[in-house]
Amino acid sequence: MTQIALARLREYGLLLRLNKPIGILLLLWPTLWGLWLAAEGTPPWPVLWVFVAGVVLMRSAGCAINDYADRDIDLHVERTRNRPLTSGRISSKEALLLAALLALIALLITLPLGWPVVLMSLPAAFLAGSYPFTKRFFPMPQAYLGVAFGFSIPMAYVAVQGSVPLAGWLIFAANVFWTIAYDTEYALVDKPDDLKLNIKTAAITLGRFDIVGILVCYAMCLLMWASVALLLNFKAVFWLAWVAAWCIVAYHFVLIRNRDRANCFKAFLHNNWIGAALFAGLVLQYL
Repeated sequence: MTQIALARLREYGLLLRLNKPIGILLLLWPTLWGLWLAAEGTPPWPVLWVFVAGVVLMRSAGCAINDYADRDIDLHVERTRNRPLTSGRISSKEALLLAALLALIALLITLPLGWPVVLMSLPAAFLAGSYPFTKRFFPMPQAYLGVAFGFSIPMAYVAVQGSVPLAGWLIFAANVFWTIAYDTEYALVDKPDDLKLNIKTAAITLGRFDIVGILVCYAMCLLMWASVALLLNFKAVFWLAWVAAWCIVAYHFVLIRNRDRANCFKAFLHNNWIGAALFAGLVLQYL
């Protein structure tokens, strides 16, 4: 393979954020929550692999669409002005074609799971593709992102059980609140630039109550998890993981309380451990 081709592949990898797996992980944890809850333990391996591959494909497609939607905005944001599409190293056409190809592959791999799952993947793809544009008009796009990131939860229930019970919708709602919390931490990093560009984010909408809003969303997420644990009569081992998640939230408050941009970004990245803690609780619950 020539150096030019390798350089091109590298730019595609940067466009799809393959060098930054945090986005994949934050999408993966709710997917695994849904699968483990629906199967009451380890799900069938073919179902698991389809969903994991779908996470990687759809997150990558979402990144390409996001950069296409924000190509003019990103020029004026310190953190994003050197992205491949914004800087002109990749064309808009390439980004759209790559996103469409990845989304098509994600759709095709769901075919063995049956038409109910395939049909649910269509609104999931729409949510992922339309999210970047909500920042122009929706005062809290983080909530929209939470719906997009959590749609794998009802899909997992349909794939395993054929329907979505109350517990599935509660965990879906918990993920929406969790996403608002961590993506508002992320939005605090770009808040000065977003204010200049008139971009809508929860960090701006909440104003001086931004930190309170983040903590309330974390609390709502974990309280919904508690309601599911009580509903399903979880064992003490899950509650230990739940307490661990609260401890991580307390650490996030220490990081973000002064709104330092570097610490807010650190808190955002650290959300991986909240997702992992709750998933570990589920794994131990169903051993």
